[in-house]
Amino acid sequence: MGTAALLALASAALHASWNLIVKTSADRELAAWGQFLFGSLLFLPFLVYVGLPPGPAWGFLIASGLIHLAYVEGLVRAYHHGDFSFAYPLARGGGALSGALIGAIVLGDTMRPWAWVALGVVAVGLLSLVRPGATRASIGWAAFTAVVIGTYSAIDAAGVRHSGDGIGERFGYGISLTLCAAVALSVVGCARGRGGEFVLMIRTKWPTVALSGLCLTGAYSLVLVAVSIPDVPLGYVATLRESSVVFGALIGWVFLKERLGRARLASSTVVLAGMVWLIAIG
Repeated sequence: MGTAALLALASAALHASWNLIVKTSADRELAAWGQFLFGSLLFLPFLVYVGLPPGPAWGFLIASGLIHLAYVEGLVRAYHHGDFSFAYPLARGGGALSGALIGAIVLGDTMRPWAWVALGVVAVGLLSLVRPGATRASIGWAAFTAVVIGTYSAIDAAGVRHSGDGIGERFGYGISLTLCAAVALSVVGCARGRGGEFVLMIRTKWPTVALSGLCLTGAYSLVLVAVSIPDVPLGYVATLRESSVVFGALIGWVFLKERLGRARLASSTVVLAGMVWLIAIG
């Protein structure tokens, strides 16, 4: 459990970083597209070294890559309608809950009764984020994103278990996933006629895009390695990774000067308390 915890926490820090870049970008859709593309290209040499995932994993990779289209759409809209300190904790924390539920039902992951109580504490913290003034659009898109997160988390937890026993092979699955998502986003983006805008953004902002792409691929690959460790339930890893919700609330309050930042930080701390409880009894 200790190794899985460290991997998930490192993933949380990287994840909050690339989400902040999306939130503060002038065109969030193009920024997300660039992150997935650069994230896959930067790690491509490693993928060449370890080799592509085996055949049984590709069904999961393709399915997850397509679902990431919905993820990016929901994430972009959630950040458009809501503050970072609201949308990020609600989407990520809700994703942990939905991921735990899907993992238990679909993958057969087992969690102790007190672990489910801990997840209930997480749920209470998430509900307390919804304060007066929150719009239906901000709540709806963040909740939609949470369900999508739980869905692709379950798919990838199953897929990475078909990618091989070595850590390098599992990390390679994460890179391959980023590549599949980048291809899907590129096809849709070009079909929408945004190819020229994307090229212009890359030319002018490639250092930022490259840095965020590094954070994106590194974050998800680390958590995939963690969830593939034997006897580690998806809900444990998914929830621990969402410790980034506190980072998100703190960033929104201190750096983005969002209103209700202090209250959202308190709510996110309740979410974190549930996660710590989950670790203690895991």
